[in-house]
Amino acid sequence: MPALTTILLDRDGTVITDKHYLSDPGGVELLHGVAESLSSLSRKGVRFFLVSNQSGIGRGMFPQEAAVAVNERLAEMLRPYGVTFTGIQFCPHTPEHGCTCRKPATGMWDALQKQYGLDAGSTLMLGDKEEDILFAARAGLALRGLLLTGKGEDTAKRLALPMPGADGVTFTAHPCSPLHPHLVLRSFQVLEAGLERAFSAKDATCGI
Repeated sequence: MPALTTILLDRDGTVITDKHYLSDPGGVELLHGVAESLSSLSRKGVRFFLVSNQSGIGRGMFPQEAAVAVNERLAEMLRPYGVTFTGIQFCPHTPEHGCTCRKPATGMWDALQKQYGLDAGSTLMLGDKEEDILFAARAGLALRGLLLTGKGEDTAKRLALPMPGADGVTFTAHPCSPLHPHLVLRSFQVLEAGLERAFSAKDATCGI
């Protein structure tokens, strides 16, 4: 596997507390360990991109400008840690729109790949929902990870995934289906440990 160069991040429930159609920048709360983990990876040359479904816009619950303001507040909170988003994409549509950008469709990845020349073979997607995992699989990304934050634990239960042990990490080199992640992580605090396992494992097989 090539060296990891890129991490795509879901927003609500992954990087910040999921507050159900968040539209107020004042409500942005970083999840524990996110800033420190991203800072460490940033110093190693990894770039970060935000890819988020924001159907509250399409449902008329808040304007697109509110989603932009929340993203700007998130970026502001990460800046003191030396963390920046190279690019940000969000889908404003509801599932009923049938668009090509709402995860698990790959429109946001296609746009970022075209704009920044991203390599799927050196990219990880991290999220807390099924659509994040399937999005990564459809885009052909090297690694897909499920965080047990936000809706992550419910997602893991629905998919009957093995839960991490004391070290907070489960790794499967060859997931059995596009809805199964390579990595299941208890929190951002174990992300680097999970990546070390993913890049060093040679004998892991389909265990899900």
